[in-house]
Amino acid sequence: MLNRQTHLRQTSLNWLVITGSVGVCTLLSLIHVPALEVLAPDWFLIWVVVWSVKRTVWQGVIAGIALGWIQDGLTSPHPSHAVALALVGGLTALMQKQRFVSEDFISIALITFAMAMINQTVIASQMSVSTDLPLQDIWQHHRQVALSSAIMSSLWAPLVYAPLNRWWSWLREQE
Repeated sequence: MLNRQTHLRQTSLNWLVITGSVGVCTLLSLIHVPALEVLAPDWFLIWVVVWSVKRTVWQGVIAGIALGWIQDGLTSPHPSHAVALALVGGLTALMQKQRFVSEDFISIALITFAMAMINQTVIASQMSVSTDLPLQDIWQHHRQVALSSAIMSSLWAPLVYAPLNRWWSWLREQE
């Protein structure tokens, strides 16, 4: 009985940490520094990468869809961030499963950089198909946004990864 109550508390606390960290990323995504909008990290992408690196492909995809819907609700549903973040979550989980990279700060930053480029490319592709904007304008903007988002997101990724990784490692040790 005591072990069952402890497990229930840990599970509840884990859900609190997960939703709290998503909430913090949501709040951070709302902060915009004037004249530096292009240099803002993609907090939702960072969270999806951090989550997916130690999860299954389906868990990564579901997390990407969920956070993509949150981001769509905060910004614009066209183009949908859910499609891009679902792909990011799935690919990140697939990388982990294949053991292409070890799990440390540098590899998390590199994965985040690559996934930010993929994320922005998927969004630009959706814009190319669904809007009347000239393709040249879309892809020129894509180059600027993708590179700056990838750099800033990869620099901030260890800040999200370190506490969450420590928490999830502690939970695994307790089981």
